[in-house]
Amino acid sequence: MRSRCFFSIKWKTSINICICLCGLFQITNGQSQASGKLYKSSVFTPAYGFTQGIEGPAVDRDGMIYAVNYEKQGTIGQVTPSGESSIFIELPMGSIGNGIRFNSKGDMLIADYTNHNILKVEMSSRKLSVFTNEPEMSQPNDIAIDKKDRLYASDPDWKAGTGRIWRIDPDGKVSLLLDNLGTTNGIEVSPNGKTLYVNESVQRKVWAYDLSRDGQISNKRLLIEFSDFGMDGMRCDIKGNLFITRHGKGTVVEVSPLGKMIREIVMTGKNPSNLTFGGEDGRTVYVTLADQGNLESFNVEFPGREWKK
Repeated sequence: MRSRCFFSIKWKTSINICICLCGLFQITNGQSQASGKLYKSSVFTPAYGFTQGIEGPAVDRDGMIYAVNYEKQGTIGQVTPSGESSIFIELPMGSIGNGIRFNSKGDMLIADYTNHNILKVEMSSRKLSVFTNEPEMSQPNDIAIDKKDRLYASDPDWKAGTGRIWRIDPDGKVSLLLDNLGTTNGIEVSPNGKTLYVNESVQRKVWAYDLSRDGQISNKRLLIEFSDFGMDGMRCDIKGNLFITRHGKGTVVEVSPLGKMIREIVMTGKNPSNLTFGGEDGRTVYVTLADQGNLESFNVEFPGREWKK
């Protein structure tokens, strides 16, 4: 009886160990498969649903994705998390959008580069208004937003090969921060709100500036420089890593806050124009592709800096 009991204990112990080992293998294998899906881009919306002016993707509180120029110029397209697209609003005659951001109230803010406006959309009513107008701007092009709802706008002059940076306060007041730069394009604020990143597409440089509590910039320094191809929009994750679209190369590069390239993600298209973070956990990156008129997406390790549960 004692030996039979001992045998039974050994047998049960062996089974339990086997089950634990099998479970551990499944977990490890599952984690490996999940991590293998990171940083692999795939088509999210059908090609040519948007025009070649597709830009400025942004995600609202409900996880809906927005980008400019769906079906025709001068529209804002809305894309569901499953990839179904439709026209959300049409902009005023002559207005064409570029960068899009959402403020803390949930309002959509749009850089209208043809009429030198920042437009505002109250999302529930879809009421559109001119938030501010600055005739001295060449555009604006892309916009970034800080935790105090201040906007920072890039303003390239493509013909002259120069650019500027503007700040737009929550009351609509516009201030010129810097002039006589290269072709300013992608622009982003770091997660801690202490750094403003601006890239110069033609010059292939990404600059970092100290960003003060009152919205002033100083201490310009080179973050990273590329030897080929251009750049367009860029966004930060919560760790401060900067994701930069490489126009013409067909990639998105991830760069650390110290300027070290972490990785390069290959798109199916060649002209990525901008990106944003979304998805259920904020770890899905949506990329606009100008040459294909659509969006691609890939998963990443950390959420975007603007993502909120």
